[in-house]
Amino acid sequence: MRFVIVTGMSGGGKQTAQKMLEDMGYYCVDNIPVELITKFADLLSDSEKDKVSLGIDVRSDRTFVEVQETLLELKNLGYKYEILFMDASDSTILKRYKESRRNHPLALDGRVEDGIKKEREILEEIKAKADYVIDTSKLLTRELREELEKIFVKNENYNSLMVNVTSFGFKHGILQDADLVFDVRFLPNPYYIEELRSKTGNDKEVSDYVMLNEEAEVFLGKLQDLLEFLIPNYIKEGKNQLVIGIGCTGGKHRSVTLANEIYKILKGNEHGYGVTLTHRDAGNQYAK
Repeated sequence: MRFVIVTGMSGGGKQTAQKMLEDMGYYCVDNIPVELITKFADLLSDSEKDKVSLGIDVRSDRTFVEVQETLLELKNLGYKYEILFMDASDSTILKRYKESRRNHPLALDGRVEDGIKKEREILEEIKAKADYVIDTSKLLTRELREELEKIFVKNENYNSLMVNVTSFGFKHGILQDADLVFDVRFLPNPYYIEELRSKTGNDKEVSDYVMLNEEAEVFLGKLQDLLEFLIPNYIKEGKNQLVIGIGCTGGKHRSVTLANEIYKILKGNEHGYGVTLTHRDAGNQYAK
């Protein structure tokens, strides 16, 4: 039996992950009392269910001390389980709560920011013990499904690092959450070609114009070498999210083209990390 414990930050995507796992054939149970978890595992061992997912969060145990003790007890009893931790940046979680107008379970009478901070401190230990950490800050629904299928259906090698490649325009402001920023304004600008001005780097004509430049090919090769060195070391260090910003003047031509090329290179990686692509200022926030 494959037994998956789904936990993580409130607003990080636990319920969505549970629904997706259910669609993938998992028998899913959410938020049962902590004292019933061991009994639940006992019942499962006598059943014919071969794929089970159990959701646990701070609604069950506001200190998570009992949860930690129960999971240790399960391990001592010989039960094998995997922990999936669903996470997102504080700003993303705050935005989701504001949009949904729901109360944070640890901030019923206070500020959502305080509840997020308190919950992150409480869950720090179990996050460190998790087998998989998925940061949903920049994930589309279909991308989250792809990552879950990779882990829990296809059984592919998976490292808990999500790499987001984002194009942007400096004139609209630098990418605030970027870990690495690369400026491609040294390349010839398609904006000054009348027939290319209204197009973006998602159009073949613009992409060809940018990539036919020798400097673009050299830059892409050097950046690939750098990322192939950095990313495995970020994985080793335990980093969960890496945002790579590619900027040009307006964020529509050169940066979009190079971001697309970098995405193609990283998407075929053999290290098991996830890769997403975003175009912040190209007229469509998320890439096609």
